[in-house]
Amino acid sequence: MKTFSGFGLGLRKEHYADFLDGQVAVDFVEVISENFMVAGGQPRHILRQIRARHPVALHGVSMSIGSADGLRTDYLRRLRALADEIEPLFVSDHLSWSRYGGFNAHDLLPMPYTREALDTVCHNIDRAQEALGRAMLFENPSSYLHFEPAEMSEWEFLSAMCQRTGCRLLLDVNNMYVSSINHGYAVEEYVRGLPFQHVRQIHLAGHTPGEVLIDTHDRDVCASVWALYAHIMTLAGPVATMIERDADIPPLPELLRELDIARRLSSASAPTIRIHEEPPCTNLTAAVSC
Repeated sequence: MKTFSGFGLGLRKEHYADFLDGQVAVDFVEVISENFMVAGGQPRHILRQIRARHPVALHGVSMSIGSADGLRTDYLRRLRALADEIEPLFVSDHLSWSRYGGFNAHDLLPMPYTREALDTVCHNIDRAQEALGRAMLFENPSSYLHFEPAEMSEWEFLSAMCQRTGCRLLLDVNNMYVSSINHGYAVEEYVRGLPFQHVRQIHLAGHTPGEVLIDTHDRDVCASVWALYAHIMTLAGPVATMIERDADIPPLPELLRELDIARRLSSASAPTIRIHEEPPCTNLTAAVSC
């Protein structure tokens, strides 16, 4: 699988005109695959025009790689057609499930970290990669509950998944932070257990604070997540980094300023990680000293 170390944004319709009217200071964009796979979805011709200017990553939300009854052939066929047309940097989805039989939760539901679940996920990944003719990336989830008894940690599950299937990781730093706070474990332990040789892309996003942190993608990246990102970049090496924003979407210059923080932190010395919940923060000085 190719490596790529640029900095990008999630492409949302609010910013189509910005990308079509002039040059935007990004190295790539990421789109939600399903938006361009379904009848009545977002227009493919716009994606083709943007693809002529920027590399594109395809990020799926409904493959349901953890479904015990397998993947949907029609979904894989349509995703393959989109990937063959766009020639993306990466094709990715989530370590989660959303569908079984005729039921579809339209959400990214958590996996039990058991050997049986690992077998199911790996079987489905093998099928998806064969159907697409390429290795995929899978994203670590944000979670709000966990299953007992777990037979391994999330990072052990991710490592075994990559080892068995040859897939790679899309490491969502905000998800790591959200899950560690929600479940009360030290995020440093997660970092120590990650197979960084398999990481190819990183996501950064904001979350809603509270008694339970919710991964909402509707605000700036908080200072603790910035500090965690800076540390991770010293371990992951040169990999692609992207800012996600899916609600309360600001003007493009605001997102570009946030992306500049990622550029600067990716080349800075790793800060000491101090994990605590706090108001969202995009100030670079605060981000590296929090």
